[in-house]
Amino acid sequence: MEELSFLYFAILPFVMAAAIVEGLWLSRTRAERYDWKAWACSLADLIGRRILAFIPYTLAAPWLGWVWEHRLFTQSLDTVWSVLLLFVGLEFCYYWYHRTSHTSRWFWAAHSVHHSPNQLNLAAAYRLGWFGKFTGTSLFFTPLVFLGFTPAVVLSALFQNLLYQFWLHADWIPRLGWLEYVFNTPSSHRVHHARNPEYLDANYGGVLIVFDRLFGTYIEERADLACDYGLVSRVTIHSPIRINFEPWIGLAKDLASARSLGDAWMFLFGPPGWRPDGKGLTTAELRKTHMAPTQVVMT
Repeated sequence: MEELSFLYFAILPFVMAAAIVEGLWLSRTRAERYDWKAWACSLADLIGRRILAFIPYTLAAPWLGWVWEHRLFTQSLDTVWSVLLLFVGLEFCYYWYHRTSHTSRWFWAAHSVHHSPNQLNLAAAYRLGWFGKFTGTSLFFTPLVFLGFTPAVVLSALFQNLLYQFWLHADWIPRLGWLEYVFNTPSSHRVHHARNPEYLDANYGGVLIVFDRLFGTYIEERADLACDYGLVSRVTIHSPIRINFEPWIGLAKDLASARSLGDAWMFLFGPPGWRPDGKGLTTAELRKTHMAPTQVVMT
């Protein structure tokens, strides 16, 4: 874990410098005003996350230790096959973690922070929120520990996976030809961050896009439909405290209003936007409303 911390702080200056350079360049070359307040909010979110890293509030750490003690095998990284197993296995686990983070409100309450910027840029890449550990996201990667990779190796591989995704948040990089069929690219990730009903809940891959294609969640960026970034209910504030806490406050209010255990369960683990009357803002409901034909009244 010390090596991971060293790697994190060694790379962090380059990541932040790249975001600043991009911001300055976009400010000079685009008519759309670069949102420096959003940049500052992302930086504050990053600082807050590093401070909270010293607080043991994760739900997964004891479980990871138990799984390691009961592992099936002990893997080393001295063969091509073990490295390949780690890479593909991590991609598979990450896909399902990421997909669940968009389709279950409990996990979305933490992950929505990453989707709150209304511009897609490199600074948005490190707005990851403060409560991912609290929700137990590390549990999605326990199969790798069960197969014999140490928790430290798994977390290090996950860090490198997320590091790859940094450049995907550049909206000025064009489509990349045949690479679009195999790898997660800026074009695929633009769709992932879009709030357009046609683009919602798609392209969950980390380095690869193959599991999206396999499980039917891949949506290609369209030349005739520009990506509109941000949350369905657009965020206009720049306070990292409010952006991190308001999803949980909203969840608590909905739980307090639940009239049955079934409603409480759906508020917790159902799709984001679910309402008991069926008139919420889930992806299915938004698409149904968006695609509904316009009725013409003849007079």
